Amino acid sequence: MEKYFADELRYDGGMTYNRCGKSGILLPKVSLGFWHNFGGVDDYERSRKITRYAFDHGITHFDLANNYGPPYGSAEETMGRLMEDDFRPYRDELFISSKAGYDMWAGPYGNWGSRKYMIASLDQSLKRMHLDYVDLFYSHRYDPNTPLEETLQALVDIVKAGKALYIGISRWPLEALKFATAYLRDRDVPLLIYQGRLNLLDRAPQEDGIIDYCAEQGIGFISFSPLAQGLLTDRYLNGIPQESRMSKGKFLKKDSLTPELLGNLKRLDGIAKSRNETLAEMALAWILHQKGVTSVLVGASSTEQLQKNLKSINAEPFTDKDV
Repeated sequence: MEKYFADELRYDGGMTYNRCGKSGILLPKVSLGFWHNFGGVDDYERSRKITRYAFDHGITHFDLANNYGPPYGSAEETMGRLMEDDFRPYRDELFISSKAGYDMWAGPYGNWGSRKYMIASLDQSLKRMHLDYVDLFYSHRYDPNTPLEETLQALVDIVKAGKALYIGISRWPLEALKFATAYLRDRDVPLLIYQGRLNLLDRAPQEDGIIDYCAEQGIGFISFSPLAQGLLTDRYLNGIPQESRMSKGKFLKKDSLTPELLGNLKRLDGIAKSRNETLAEMALAWILHQKGVTSVLVGASSTEQLQKNLKSINAEPFTDKDV
């Protein structure tokens, strides 16, 4: 069949967009994640400034989950407030995603992948975000105890009910992903995208064959934790700063910064400097140059940080031999 659509387009704002698998959806190379810095404990005006800056520079994809915060649900509440304050007129220019699968509320029905949890969670998310639908809804993690058919049929029914336009899967093993791909396709709700952790320190989706499988099947791939919770920045090159995630022992443990890891980080930093880039810029650029990657999810605590991250879309290409 003749190819009518480009895989990559450039729009105003300096952003480059990639086609998501074989779908008609274009995602910005850099997407904004709401995991940190958009919760109820964070300054709303700062979150608002970051989001407005992102949109003004071509980031149309905002990635959330039901339990992003803290506290749980508050990142989606921030998104709802942003919709009312700024983004309601631009709803059709945004691609908003959310997820369910991790711990959200007490009791037996607020976790994992049951039909009851998936549907109830999305209903709650829509209320918090002041939306009629999300563009993309994910199963946030693989549930070894719930039948795959139950989780997947819930996702199919969510699309059929108009509560989501597309379906995504995050952190499922390859065999379960293969089952999901066939199940969803047979019910005319093809899988749009897979979200996995991919960075210079963790290449599991490549090693496990997930990215190659997604490319073969026309499924997009989006990378989360591209900077390995801050390890792939200059933050820990000279020790553990006070008030850092590692100093608080949250998400990063102090004993994870081994002499071997620190040596590798300093080596990568040297390569980045030889390219006239920061370590973070190079780490993001490396992901974007990997075959099969559609977009990379970045967090941001300031517009200045986001501005630096956006430099990665124009970085010089390089191969794995360079790192």
